[in-house]
Amino acid sequence: MTADRICIGAIAGSFGVSGEVRLKSFCTDPEAIAAYGPLFTEDGSRSFTVRLTRPVAGGIGARLSGITTKEQADALKGTGLFVDRARLPALPDDEFYHADLIGLAAHDPGGALIGTVQAVHNHGAGDLLELAGPTLKQSLMVPFTLAVVPTVDLAARRIVVDLPEGLD
Repeated sequence: MTADRICIGAIAGSFGVSGEVRLKSFCTDPEAIAAYGPLFTEDGSRSFTVRLTRPVAGGIGARLSGITTKEQADALKGTGLFVDRARLPALPDDEFYHADLIGLAAHDPGGALIGTVQAVHNHGAGDLLELAGPTLKQSLMVPFTLAVVPTVDLAARRIVVDLPEGLD
């Protein structure tokens, strides 16, 4: 994958017997996944056009170009779907794509390095940043809120993290 592509969904499995797949969309509007044009596999070796078919348990039913059998759909389970970054909308100043946050250096308000952002998780109650680094005994999960992360500087590739009491 290149930095010019962003993962916007994944194939969660097959649905039915004629090649339909169940998509898990990472878009704010889940159905927007079909509007970005061709979606690519992580290595860019395959691309698919997407036609949404119906809501299904755990995602959205869809037909992908070139996929016509259940076996083909089954073989794609777990495949991430990527879009060219240029096709994504610009975000307001206080919103960020998860891919832009991963790898940022996390500093405390005094400037000391805490670690780096390893991942961004969302289990339904808001985004959590997973921080890891040599000064941490184990990964640290912090809420991605203005109170805890008051500064995100993408140009400088750093964030400021004001750790809540008990997490430091």
